[in-house]
Amino acid sequence: MRAAQQQGAVFIALEREGPRWRIKADTLTAPGHAVGSGVYDSVQEAIGRLIRTGQVRPDSCAGPACFVLHDVDSEQRARELAAALHAALYGDPAPLARAVPPGP
Repeated sequence: MRAAQQQGAVFIALEREGPRWRIKADTLTAPGHAVGSGVYDSVQEAIGRLIRTGQVRPDSCAGPACFVLHDVDSEQRARELAAALHAALYGDPAPLARAVPPGP
């Protein structure tokens, strides 16, 4: 987190949580960085879909400045979601839409 603060960048991390994975993102490490309301809404919707489909635990958090996804089933999926979340927080929601497509 310290490196992100020093660089003024959004912090993102993957952590092992037993056999599963946790993703953390924090925009407070990037002073002056603003997440647009449309992007924020798409991130919240994607995290809601992950919760509803059982891909992350219900106590996962969707902002406004910190995001935590608990119980991702594999390192590969955690990396995919972390990269997509990072892109979204920098204004590109397309990777997140691909990683967590809208359901019926």
